[in-house]
Amino acid sequence: MSVPGYPDAHNNTPYPMPQPGGYAVAPYPAPQGGYGDPRQAPPMGFNAGYNQGPPPVMNQPGPVGPVPAPEYGAPHGGLSQAPAVVPVGVPPGLEYLTQIDQILIHQKVELLEAFIGFETNNQYEIKNSLGQKIYKAKEKNDCCTRNCCGSLRSFDMKIKDTTDREVIRLIRPLRCVSCWCPCCLQEIEVQSPPGTTIGYVKQDWHPFLPKFSIQGPNKETVMRLDGPCFACTCCGDVNFELKGKDGDAPIGRISKQWSGLLKEVFTDTDNFGIQFPMDLDVKMKAVLMGACFLIDFMFFEKVGDGNQRSTVFS
Repeated sequence: MSVPGYPDAHNNTPYPMPQPGGYAVAPYPAPQGGYGDPRQAPPMGFNAGYNQGPPPVMNQPGPVGPVPAPEYGAPHGGLSQAPAVVPVGVPPGLEYLTQIDQILIHQKVELLEAFIGFETNNQYEIKNSLGQKIYKAKEKNDCCTRNCCGSLRSFDMKIKDTTDREVIRLIRPLRCVSCWCPCCLQEIEVQSPPGTTIGYVKQDWHPFLPKFSIQGPNKETVMRLDGPCFACTCCGDVNFELKGKDGDAPIGRISKQWSGLLKEVFTDTDNFGIQFPMDLDVKMKAVLMGACFLIDFMFFEKVGDGNQRSTVFS
């Protein structure tokens, strides 16, 4: 004997349930595409419980930490990322930078450049502390500029996210290399999104130390970057200390990391680490990425059989 309003053991169709007032109402039909089984997890990339509104903005790897349990209302599938809360004023594609305090930058090995010394466009992979790729960067200029101007060459560099969307553009003009010409020192412009300037990195004149100003869109100095007197990777890291605009205690650093004897001698592939405060303005985090690329070209880029620069003099 089956309970009224529910299917019996033989899956017979239930009959209407009597209601007060003499009316009969059929059982509530199962919603199409409704809550589903709460024991199942939502598919990858789906924000559980957020079926309405715009799609999630988080295209990069999720924040480090335990994965939250799926909520009711999630369809069947894999794991879900937590919904992202986008702060006001964050350029599109830079949302992930609000969650991290360090970045790893790895230059990809160019076989043509390694074997015959023909300079090619530099390419980089930008990763989080877990080694997950969050961005990729590629230099853009012509063959004559690369092989005639060497490490001083001008370039446009596009930085794209994991969906191949350009989120940052770096523009480096041709500038002087010697500290004896203080009117034409190195600089790089950082745009995000492309076409909107968010900051600059400018070399400050100093007789023997590499010093840089991290500037905002109106060329106001926000932070400073100080390097060592001799920027040489002889079996160790080279650190450029990040400080406040008044040059007080360090708040972060850009490190050229030792990558092994064979790579250091026979190629110009470089590994860098960038550390900054977690609550630093996300635009300034992007500008620090530009500073890292400028430092790479100024002090660690080798062209052909030429040696890398190690000081502001050479």
